[in-house]
Amino acid sequence: MAHDNHGQTPANWTGASIIMLAFVVGTLGVVLAQPIIFWVGVALIPVGIGVWKVMSGMEAGSEDAG
Repeated sequence: MAHDNHGQTPANWTGASIIMLAFVVGTLGVVLAQPIIFWVGVALIPVGIGVWKVMSGMEAGSEDAG
């Protein structure tokens, strides 16, 4: 099976978006010196990875999805 979608699947977009949001939240926590906000950002990273894995498993990461 050829993978020529270059990561442009709903699973990849959703996972990457959640992880990017996690880094924004974590950075905001550091800038505002609020450890709880930082740790919320840290906790969102595995959530994004989990969503990506689940969606990929449901074939939202395949070319046939859409």
